[in-house]
Amino acid sequence: MYQGKTFLAIIPARGGSKRLPGKNVRPLAGKPMIVWSIQAALKCKYIDTLLVTSDDQEILDIAHDYGAECLQRPSHLSTDEAGTTDVVIHAVASLSREYDYVVLMQPTSPLRTATHVKEAIEELMKKPSDSIISVTKTEHSPLWSNVLPADGSMKEFLPEDIVGKRSQDLDTYYRLNGALYIIETKRFLATKSLFSEKSYAYVMTEEMSVDIDTVYDFIYAEAIIKYQLNRDE
Repeated sequence: MYQGKTFLAIIPARGGSKRLPGKNVRPLAGKPMIVWSIQAALKCKYIDTLLVTSDDQEILDIAHDYGAECLQRPSHLSTDEAGTTDVVIHAVASLSREYDYVVLMQPTSPLRTATHVKEAIEELMKKPSDSIISVTKTEHSPLWSNVLPADGSMKEFLPEDIVGKRSQDLDTYYRLNGALYIIETKRFLATKSLFSEKSYAYVMTEEMSVDIDTVYDFIYAEAIIKYQLNRDE
């Protein structure tokens, strides 16, 4: 609870993954990947309840062992086509208690910490907002990007006003990093959207914004964790 408001953290974790099978239970720097998100939620003093929703019994067993409440996800919400929104709605509806805010924490963002969760909730309460969404700076400006025709021609690939500009001369762009979505529960259930006209950004650093989808993402995340541990010794 924070400033009289209650917070439900939800971690949706499917058992299936085509690019990196079993990634949610794959050992990351000594513990299953999903545990990093579980511990981040449990260590944040503002989180009232943590619920892990999954179709996979191994994931649920691990979540239970590390102190999370668990929810068996029905089969129709366990397919590739099932949307996160429907999964969260099902999770909220499964609980007898009502919460003022939902904190969605994707397990594929293991470098998001309790401090990030705490700061994002505080940011939520500082602003006239009903949702906070985590973002990070883009590695390269999208102004240097374009589609390519079938022949690979780069004629007019960049607009004339961009050609020759240095990266520091371009506007800073941000992208969603998937680590945190915090939204007022009633608004979410009414709109079935994590976004609203009163959504604000919570900015995270690039290195803390790793979103694990491939084995290379996994290796990168583990390298960052090990570097941080060695630096703190």
